[in-house]
Amino acid sequence: MSYLRWLGHSAFEIKTMGKSILIDPWITNPLSPVDLSEVKNVDFILVTHDHGDHLGETIDIAKRTNATVIAIYELATYLSEQGIKNVIPMNIGGYVKLTNEIEVYMTPAQHSSAKGFPVGYVIKSPEATIYHAGDTGIFKDMELLGRLFKIDIALLPIGSVFTMSPREAAFAALMINPRIVIPMHYNTFPEIRQDPNVFKELVEQIAPHVKVLILKPGDKVEIPLKL
Repeated sequence: MSYLRWLGHSAFEIKTMGKSILIDPWITNPLSPVDLSEVKNVDFILVTHDHGDHLGETIDIAKRTNATVIAIYELATYLSEQGIKNVIPMNIGGYVKLTNEIEVYMTPAQHSSAKGFPVGYVIKSPEATIYHAGDTGIFKDMELLGRLFKIDIALLPIGSVFTMSPREAAFAALMINPRIVIPMHYNTFPEIRQDPNVFKELVEQIAPHVKVLILKPGDKVEIPLKL
């Protein structure tokens, strides 16, 4: 079965076309439903930026599983220096083919980082097009991303302080126009405590054609979507 699973904070697991993809694998986050030792058989890891709550256990997982890590050039160089054998450096606006059926596009994110720029990703497979926004504020080009990629599932931060709040994220959902939007990056620690139902209510007001799914850590969304 192909699916998307939330692992707490901004960490997600995607199973598609027989491949396993992790995004921002901070597996030891306080909301995580899995133990780090349970993370096995990973094919690809996508890292949005170098902050510890997003880089997470990338190095450990990549070394144990021989996964290929995708990151912006400067971060990819750093990870290669840490002994990761399979690294694909990218930059904003580019794309790579992970397999004949899976493409990854690197998108902008409005945030900060020490190694290169923060980014988001669009993962395209025949089963779904998924946008992980990374840590970001709202920006107008989200509308262009929606038009370019016809996104099925958008993963948007709502925690505020370091990213968008529920209100900005709701307007982002309007611009991106996905079939489903899933909130992330909230309630992991006190500074980003939010009620995801507030986000849901705002989206229903602003973009009623977009369905909001509020996941609990460990919940899965089967792909292709069955709406």
